[in-house]
Amino acid sequence: MDRLSKERRSWNMSRIRAENTSPEKSVRSALHRAGLRFRLHSRKLKGRPDIVLPRFHTVIFVHGCFWHRHQGCRFAYTPKTRIAFWQKKFNENVSRDRRTCRDLRKCGWRVLVVWECKTKDPADLTMRITRIVSRSTICSHRRSKRP
Repeated sequence: MDRLSKERRSWNMSRIRAENTSPEKSVRSALHRAGLRFRLHSRKLKGRPDIVLPRFHTVIFVHGCFWHRHQGCRFAYTPKTRIAFWQKKFNENVSRDRRTCRDLRKCGWRVLVVWECKTKDPADLTMRITRIVSRSTICSHRRSKRP
């Protein structure tokens, strides 16, 4: 039994955003601090990645731990009611994520996933982003030297 009324639950669910979430803004801020320019929610790419770094041929998905089932994360719990519904929903989300990443990689994109729980510490996030960017820089230089 849900503790909230149907109207209140509907209101809560309507507030869950797909774009411009706080974790996404944190990642964008870290990228900006690292001096990178990027595009947002490109409709030209499968899965509409949250962030696209065209110069590095890299896309970033900022996944919520609950919706995308971050393994081992305390936020990836399953609600106690309507368990079959939630399991089906979560399985479909994870399957779609895998298909999207596979398809983007086949097209030559580097795919990165940043989990919501990893965006809480700005210093750690900036360090991770800088490390990712330095690897991407090496990859882009290698790619550009090929005939």
